[in-house]
Amino acid sequence: MFNNLSDKELEALKIIRNSLVHQGRIPSVRELMIGLGYKSPRSSAVLLKNLEEKEILRKKDDGSYQIVDFEIPEDFGSRAQTVKIPLIGSVACGMPIFADENIEAEVSISVEMIKSGYKYFLLRAEGDSMNEAGINNGDLLLIRQQQDAENGDRILALIDEEATVKEYNRSGGMVILKPKSTNKIHQPIILTSDFRIQGIVEEVISL
Repeated sequence: MFNNLSDKELEALKIIRNSLVHQGRIPSVRELMIGLGYKSPRSSAVLLKNLEEKEILRKKDDGSYQIVDFEIPEDFGSRAQTVKIPLIGSVACGMPIFADENIEAEVSISVEMIKSGYKYFLLRAEGDSMNEAGINNGDLLLIRQQQDAENGDRILALIDEEATVKEYNRSGGMVILKPKSTNKIHQPIILTSDFRIQGIVEEVISL
């Protein structure tokens, strides 16, 4: 896919990818202009259009762009057989977490990381509430969609339409979602049944 890109297009793609991973959005035309050292936004706008024509970027209904694909480092599996998994950024209050409008990109993931028969998506971790469980700010979380969990699983829970990743523990009719953090400001969340399990953290990908 990337063999037919010019040096400037590759540089622009790198800036776009870094912005998407670390800031959760594709840079504006002006931000891309500054990153590439251009003096006019027209040049960066032309680059974006070229990347769209080469099917690296896709224009959404609202006029913004989403990146179609970017590579995960090789040490997370063979690139010979991959599947594209949607990367979901921040989730709007009350919106389904899997809604198409929330998809920022499609990421190539080795089939060796995927269990047959399940659906998957990626989320970007925010904060330090699970850093002792190997989840750090900015990591990508490969989430396997399911509505149940075992004690000790790292789950994605939806509480009052807010998503959170915590360790799942059930005892009788009570559920405790435990943080695993060096920052003691994070405290367990004690629930009955007023929440939904959206999935299990299958892999943590540090970029």
